[in-house]
Amino acid sequence: MTTELWSDGLRQRLRESAREAGFAAAGVARVPLPDEPRTAAESDRFEQWIDSGRAGEMGYLQRRDEAGDLLRGALHRAIPWARSVVVCAWNYNVSGPRSMDEVSPGTGWIARYAWMGKSRVGQSPGPADYHEELMIRLRQVEAWLMKETQCLTRCYVDTGPILERDFAAKAGIGWIGKNTCVLSQELGSWLLLGVIVTSLPVQYEVTELVTADRCGSCTRCIDACPTGALLSSAEVAGPREMDASRCISYLTIEKKGGIDDSLQQEIGRNVFGCDICQDVCPWNRKAPIAPAELNESRAELVNPQLDWLTAMDSAEFRRQFKGSPLERTGWKRLRRNLAIAMGNEADQPTAASYLERLDEWATLPGDGVHDAALRDAADWARRRIRERIEAPGSEGASASLVGNVDRQSQ
Repeated sequence: MTTELWSDGLRQRLRESAREAGFAAAGVARVPLPDEPRTAAESDRFEQWIDSGRAGEMGYLQRRDEAGDLLRGALHRAIPWARSVVVCAWNYNVSGPRSMDEVSPGTGWIARYAWMGKSRVGQSPGPADYHEELMIRLRQVEAWLMKETQCLTRCYVDTGPILERDFAAKAGIGWIGKNTCVLSQELGSWLLLGVIVTSLPVQYEVTELVTADRCGSCTRCIDACPTGALLSSAEVAGPREMDASRCISYLTIEKKGGIDDSLQQEIGRNVFGCDICQDVCPWNRKAPIAPAELNESRAELVNPQLDWLTAMDSAEFRRQFKGSPLERTGWKRLRRNLAIAMGNEADQPTAASYLERLDEWATLPGDGVHDAALRDAADWARRRIRERIEAPGSEGASASLVGNVDRQSQ
């Protein structure tokens, strides 16, 4: 017998189904109706965030319907039949260092979620994309739901016109932290979200499922963000907001073309994404490690060697990263990020080899936006290395090395 609404019993069976599929947590949130005051308030808040320019160049967040309203401002605009959202949270925390731990020179940083790999027979884990891995398991939960109910469904993993984190908070997965991540007292913030939009009404809004905000007066994430992207306040109940256009994850993954000089130094050694605001969060100190069989990691992506990454050509990039999150950034943008990391991380032993590569990158032919951005980043990195090796108190540099820096530095 099928049910036509979300009851307490169906919610409990949902959580069991999600656990069987490998998710660490699951919940259901009601979709507010178009004429509810809450709908207008949430839509206005998102509109103001977009109008302020804090979405940067992420055009998909700024898509509008025929009436000119932002699609992501209210779910009913894109999916009129939506009445509830199932949110499934995947724990991607694996054993490994933190981004701010002391490391040997010459290493970059790739965001923890992109370490994910997939076993190959007789070989080490190869590229894997969490979108695909989560979608397979989300479909498993959807299949269970279709047996239990009669409703319309639609599954998304980071691809739908929906603000997943807001619904995750309403579904009781956690609260929105000052770093704007979903935070769970039990799981921390190392969570990837998959959602199933459904036409199934909620029997009643279970307010007791909404998790209490436990950031308190802590500002460690705000203080640690190198670019000042976190706009949250120190107030216990203050707003949680980010200027995504300044976020290192946005700059290294989403941002096309060149990166403003004022931000390049703050990017540090991050070549794909950033984990700083999560690494410093006290709630992640005891965050559980995901079962190894559910979340393999590629060892070579943990504090990756810059020499290894910068030596790649386009064919090797495809071999290493096709089917992984890094494929989205692309080979040319990744090299822009690598040039910045070299400029920030070069020490005396690595400076000469870095400069040889930057010489090549700074003189690449072509007028495409990515070529220009790479040349600009390479020139900036050369100047940074020059400043470092000539700084008072440095160990000094050989005449040939300084000469090499001077050749094309402006």
